[in-house]
Amino acid sequence: MKRRAFIGTTAIGSLGIISCKTSTSSVANKEKDFVLKNNINHSVCHWCFSKIPLEDFLITLNELGVTAVDLMSPNEWPLLKKYNIHAAMCNGAEISLTEGWNDPKYHEVLIKNYTEMIPKVAEAGYTNLICFSGNRRGMNDKVGLQNCIDGLSKIMPLAEKHGVVIQMELFNQINHPDYMCDTSAWGIELCKGLGSESFKLLFDIYHMQIQEGDIIRSIQNNHQYFGHYHTAGVPGRHEIDENQELYYPAIMRAIVATGYKGYVAQEFVPEREDKIESLKQGFLICDV
Repeated sequence: MKRRAFIGTTAIGSLGIISCKTSTSSVANKEKDFVLKNNINHSVCHWCFSKIPLEDFLITLNELGVTAVDLMSPNEWPLLKKYNIHAAMCNGAEISLTEGWNDPKYHEVLIKNYTEMIPKVAEAGYTNLICFSGNRRGMNDKVGLQNCIDGLSKIMPLAEKHGVVIQMELFNQINHPDYMCDTSAWGIELCKGLGSESFKLLFDIYHMQIQEGDIIRSIQNNHQYFGHYHTAGVPGRHEIDENQELYYPAIMRAIVATGYKGYVAQEFVPEREDKIESLKQGFLICDV
């Protein structure tokens, strides 16, 4: 990703090509320094880089000046604190992606899990805790929606008390067939039904591009319901560069324009051999 370092020496005319040394030096310095503007609060999902031990990964984030990581459970929090890395999205209270709040038979376990986890998240100094709708298994969407409202409403007072935001992730039907919370419209109805600032949607840009498209319009019109963002290239969930169909700088500018102050987490699975260079590229692409 050389775009930011490329601008500068284009004055070409009758005098011929102006010296390229300045341009070359500029590119080299940008590669070396890796300076982020941080108009976007950057995070990353470690599972995408799971071949790199977590501690080594956190050391790399320190070197890059990236201060957060996603989908971290309580047993990992001490290591994050050692390296002053924030857990931008916590997990560990859910049962699974397929067994979630839309089915009342899981409510007892889920309420217990989240009741125990919410104070732990707050005590650790974190804010966001993930949850999932679960699969339909033949269930009507309206029934599942009401079941989610009935179950989640039991933990909302505790979440509000501790300043913790429960975030339900949106998935597409190609990667997660039968998952219920598969459109922003369904998720927004759930937000409205709960009526709490302690419940938001984790708007996964990759999933929603596959499922419904029109990403920027969704962000502009519904950002008040979106509490967190994930990225990845479409198709394939790989690097977010020019080899996929989304133009992430425009998407990031749309997010910034809403006044969003939360985190955007890279959740692509790197395809190239140098995984960290791919990650650096992803951060720079989103660093509008």
